[in-house]
Amino acid sequence: MEKTWNNRAWFLVLPVLVLVAFSAVIPLMTVVNYSVQDTFGNNVFFWAGTEWFEELLASDRFWEAMVRNLIFSFIILAIEVPLGIFIALNMPKKGWGVPVCLVLMALPLLIPWNVVGTIWQVFGRNDIGLLGYYVNRLGINYNYVQNPIDAWVTVIIMDVWHWTSLVVLLCYAGLVSIPDAFYQAAKIDGASRWAVFRYIQLPKMQRVLLIAVLLRFMDSFMIYTEPFVVTGGGPGNSTTFLSIDLVKTALGQFDLGPAAAMSLVYFLIILLLSWVFYTVMTNYDAER
Repeated sequence: MEKTWNNRAWFLVLPVLVLVAFSAVIPLMTVVNYSVQDTFGNNVFFWAGTEWFEELLASDRFWEAMVRNLIFSFIILAIEVPLGIFIALNMPKKGWGVPVCLVLMALPLLIPWNVVGTIWQVFGRNDIGLLGYYVNRLGINYNYVQNPIDAWVTVIIMDVWHWTSLVVLLCYAGLVSIPDAFYQAAKIDGASRWAVFRYIQLPKMQRVLLIAVLLRFMDSFMIYTEPFVVTGGGPGNSTTFLSIDLVKTALGQFDLGPAAAMSLVYFLIILLLSWVFYTVMTNYDAER
């Protein structure tokens, strides 16, 4: 008996395809169109070709913002991943403490990004902020508005406070999935706590750690709202990341062509670096 195929089920996917087209493909094509043209307003465009891309790649401003982004992302990963693993390892696995800890960990993630920036903007002020006031009382001249190092420290601590919980929750999910038999066998063998972590817990967390690293890298590399609210990209250009520079170019200077070219390069860089992270980590896991 010949099997017949009913392709009418594909019509159920059609609304999703239309939604994706309007929300992703069409805006992307619009950006591509702007990136190869120039305009002086009134919807009058002139062909520019690769001029904006060449100008962007030759710009010191772009590469300096890129370096700041990379430094920030690697600092964030170096702090949040080990800290998230440490907190997850010390969270209770049973009892009333489990829901309490999970709720406390989830609270920072529920706060909108602009609210997080506003909280830390006030928190770090020297006149009314608790952090700024008491740090200066200790004899440390702290002022994130004027000192680039203070601005970086403030933005980093703010991101660690906001997003370490994501790493904690992912690692905790990996830990609670480990059967008790593994721990019982390790106890019988007299394994140390480090050996349990090294040979039982860490291998079981590798998948969730891959997700955590990729998510945190992409989020930190695309960070905009929090540092913009706190420092506005300053003092000077010390915390002007690529996202902030892109918005300044597009909305502040209204240079749509250069802004479109920058957004495409920015997008490709994120895809490339995320692919490198994923490839390296999955290959390392496969070799083991």
